[in-house]
Amino acid sequence: MMGTLVCNNRGVRLRIRDTKRMDFGLTPDQEAFRQAAHDFAVGEMAPHAAHWDEEGIFPEDTLRKAAELGFAGIYVGEDVGGSALSRLDAALIFEELAAACPSTAAYISIHNMAAWMIDSFGDQEQRRRFLPDLCSMRKFASYCLTEPNAGSDAASLRTKAERDGDHYVLNGTKAFISGGGRSDVYVVMVRTGAPGPKGISCLVVEAGTPGLSFGKQEKKLGWKTQPTASVIFEDCRVPVANRIGAEGDGFKIAMKGLDGGRINIGACSLGGARACLEHAIEYTGQRQQFGQAISAFQATQFKLADMATELEAARLMIHRAAHSLDSKSPQATVHCAMAKRMATDVGFAVTDAALQLHGGYGYIKEYPIERYFRDLRVHQILEGSNEIMRVIIGRALTT
Repeated sequence: MMGTLVCNNRGVRLRIRDTKRMDFGLTPDQEAFRQAAHDFAVGEMAPHAAHWDEEGIFPEDTLRKAAELGFAGIYVGEDVGGSALSRLDAALIFEELAAACPSTAAYISIHNMAAWMIDSFGDQEQRRRFLPDLCSMRKFASYCLTEPNAGSDAASLRTKAERDGDHYVLNGTKAFISGGGRSDVYVVMVRTGAPGPKGISCLVVEAGTPGLSFGKQEKKLGWKTQPTASVIFEDCRVPVANRIGAEGDGFKIAMKGLDGGRINIGACSLGGARACLEHAIEYTGQRQQFGQAISAFQATQFKLADMATELEAARLMIHRAAHSLDSKSPQATVHCAMAKRMATDVGFAVTDAALQLHGGYGYIKEYPIERYFRDLRVHQILEGSNEIMRVIIGRALTT
């Protein structure tokens, strides 16, 4: 470790780390990625987000435009059409996209997770077969882990895949699947072996496969720009050639995917909450009560100050977690859990505070705050609930 040796007031020799290793600025490339995402969000997403939400529109054309900028395969290899960027780059991108529409940004994150799993754990034939269409969003992807009776306890999943020659026969149901009924590719965690995590494998199931069907479209509080349905397998025959990794690798693949997903969903919370803070600053500067703008009141200033401070702290944790994942730190899973827990809790709290500052206007659809409020609430539940994040952190501290 590079650094300088100094003595404290007790004569103890301390090594001070090289301060050049801590740089909170963005590289020129990262600033370019962030600006491209910002411009796209402002120009292509924000003007339509309320309409998409109101009508439950899955904005396929806009998603494909995002793919043209490289946002559908952010950390997929360039040889199959991906952008080969880092997790920190992705966090910058998702924050900007979510500032316009958290629901649509979150679907792009899920699509990226599915593509990354194929890229990272699939063989070359699988990468060439699936990823070019996913990176262009000619085809859409979903990730299928959760089941009606296996949510937080993902290792207890029951969807079974029995080997029959060169196929697996799948039976079971996945719940709350983003893209369910619309996606073309489903990356599915199934049980091929004994109970527990070591009996889980990962299969790619393509739309149109006999035995694959879908439940009703769920009517949700938020996230209305992405279809959500159960994915049902009834004697669904899937080629062994569609297995990603070896038998028994599925749970490991799922957990590694969720580390990155937690950074992304935290970044989406940052983006949505940042937009709400900006709306609150503008509104309180214009709203007149008791003869002055309500932003002139110290109570309002203190509230805005706390909102901005909490968001900045959460952003630093997200970027730290992304760096840990990029550098393959042994602490990456804990850092991702900490960052996801904090960013999604802070994001919702900031959005709630922005709604309060808007008063009754924050509660009606003419103002965008209520849409962000509805979209960000689920971030505290998915990609591992925040209670599970505390379990991960607590176990790391005590075992």
